[in-house]
Amino acid sequence: MRSICAAVAAAVLLSTAVAMPARADTTYPNRNITLVLPFAAGSGTDTTTRLISQKLGQALGVGMVIENKAGANGMIAATYVARAQPDGYTLFVTTNTTHSANPYLLKTLSYDPVKDFTPVARTGDLPFMLVINPDVPAKTVGELIAYAKANPGKLTYASGSSSAIVSGATFARKAGIDLLHVPYKSSPPALNDVIGGRVTMMFTDVLTGLPHVQGGALRALAVTTKDRSPLVPDLPSMQEAGVPDFDITSWQGYFAPAGTPKEVVTKLNTEIRKIVEDPETKAKLATLGMDAFSGTPEDLGKFVGDQLVLWEKLVREAGIEKQ
Repeated sequence: MRSICAAVAAAVLLSTAVAMPARADTTYPNRNITLVLPFAAGSGTDTTTRLISQKLGQALGVGMVIENKAGANGMIAATYVARAQPDGYTLFVTTNTTHSANPYLLKTLSYDPVKDFTPVARTGDLPFMLVINPDVPAKTVGELIAYAKANPGKLTYASGSSSAIVSGATFARKAGIDLLHVPYKSSPPALNDVIGGRVTMMFTDVLTGLPHVQGGALRALAVTTKDRSPLVPDLPSMQEAGVPDFDITSWQGYFAPAGTPKEVVTKLNTEIRKIVEDPETKAKLATLGMDAFSGTPEDLGKFVGDQLVLWEKLVREAGIEKQ
């Protein structure tokens, strides 16, 4: 925990901006906009954001700069944006990791997911799936559970996000099996260790994991959503595979620092919604493992509140203690 706090403190000191109330800029935007992400390059959030940001930059007539600030379960990136100038030039593209789960996974939080941010637009959901190393003698979730029970204490699961942490712990508790958690800063390096056989399994977003499944480096067993996902229709849901009441989905959205002028938020929301709701873009995002849709800033704000309640329940039921 000390190392996490030190990393966050260092990130905050690197930012010279001081969050002050901002007045509306009638020429907004007139310079590059920075999108801060809590995950490393190559993650599902990173890949989908690059597609959306390219179109957003074209619509606004400015450059879009992506900064990946992985680490501390997203807290470094969240704190950095929370302390940035609320002028619309620093935005946070994040998921349930920082804005739903962290308050219940971490003992100390250096930001407030509600008070420190202004909701801009939701961009969709990123379904997760369970993948294992092909050397594991299991072709179904049921076979994996049986194998875990026959080898108590020998199986491990990797994580690179809160969805992966909670999914793994939920699976272990509901299936009655013993799994050792191996945390990583982001999904790509975690997947590499599953592929290399150093870790047994992982819950990963479809975008990051599917190419490895298609190439034979990983075996996919199920998706974490209540029902099958149209993105990978051949995979059963965890519930369908025999794990009751299993329904975990990762969501994605854009946020600005608290105090960002309403005119700026409205402009950003309008353009992001046009992009996400465009049939061609929606289809491209689907090939990247994202179920794309949007809504108003108020919709996102209410959704965050509801998700905080939901993820408190998920973390509690998974038996995860705050770190």
